[in-house]
Amino acid sequence: MERVGSGTYADVYRVRRLSDNLIVALKEALEYQSGFRKIEALQLLQNCPNIVVMHEYFWREDEDAVLVLEFLRTNLAAVIEEAKKKESGVPVGEVKRWMLQILRGIDACHRNMIVHRDLNPGNLLVSDDGVLKLADFGQARILMNMEPGFVADNDNQQWLGQYTGYPENISPSLDAAQEADGLPNRGYNKRVEEDMNKEEVFRRLVKLKAKQHAVDETDKASNINDPFKSSYSYEAEDGDDRKGSLTSCVGTRWFRSPELLYGSTGYGVEVDLWSLGCIFSELLTLKPLFPGVSDIDQLSKITEKKPAYPTRSLDAISLVKRLVCYDPANRATAMELLNDKNFNEQLLPLPICELNVPLARNGHDEDPPDGKSL
Repeated sequence: MERVGSGTYADVYRVRRLSDNLIVALKEALEYQSGFRKIEALQLLQNCPNIVVMHEYFWREDEDAVLVLEFLRTNLAAVIEEAKKKESGVPVGEVKRWMLQILRGIDACHRNMIVHRDLNPGNLLVSDDGVLKLADFGQARILMNMEPGFVADNDNQQWLGQYTGYPENISPSLDAAQEADGLPNRGYNKRVEEDMNKEEVFRRLVKLKAKQHAVDETDKASNINDPFKSSYSYEAEDGDDRKGSLTSCVGTRWFRSPELLYGSTGYGVEVDLWSLGCIFSELLTLKPLFPGVSDIDQLSKITEKKPAYPTRSLDAISLVKRLVCYDPANRATAMELLNDKNFNEQLLPLPICELNVPLARNGHDEDPPDGKSL
């Protein structure tokens, strides 16, 4: 029907599937590794209501992957742009509902040890009825597949190895929120008490990985040959290797964590948590938190800037501060934030059906503007 997006690694079309007349998004991944990662991640996350649905996929003869996805006409970037036209910005209840939906999607990723690596408002799609869904997993990695040497006791290692799909042991507050949103309760709480130890294991695993791979910024900075080298010179290639090292050349600059900017290759899901903090801040202020024009400028803004939120509550600000922590080990997990008291106090999160959903999308699946790309 029409092309709705075009970028370096993918073209996206709005099409009608002839077998049932369903309107879907046809995403042609122009790079093999990117297509493979999208498929692998979406297959693991197919039961999560806050992850974009992949109906099917196929491979073309030229090895390009084609994903058949649910069609979502707008995204969080459009929500932010629409709010800029109003003096009041995004109402508190709406902000909380958007935050909760993002947290659920990220929690599902991290419970499956999937790190997205490119979280930004343009990759958070929104359905016509207000359901937010994480999309664009072209840079995602499944950390379990690259860490055969992770040290854990036998019980915990066995649980993590068997853990696939969206979890049944999700927190009680999340099930209640699903029902309040008018979304189906999928019975995630069948074994809540039995699995509480698994919740703790996961939390400690995330924290441990962050501590193991925390970047020594001073040493890193001293090893950079040209500290003023712009990130525009990065080559758009797959720098991950099979031994567990990851490329630092991922994501959108304004949402990249300090350890990525310093060139870390041993990070984990905590890089997503930094991006999440930047997204939350932009929802509160309608302005990017760290709009750097180069990597060195980005680091400068991170180390010097003290964000101000004059019209927001201390609880809302605390959510951002718990995520935008220079030390990766200190960042709150999505699971922890889902149980934050801020979401259970006045003003309560607005029901999904009452969210303001723009008709048009903003910047999804297109190359980002200058200053925001790698």
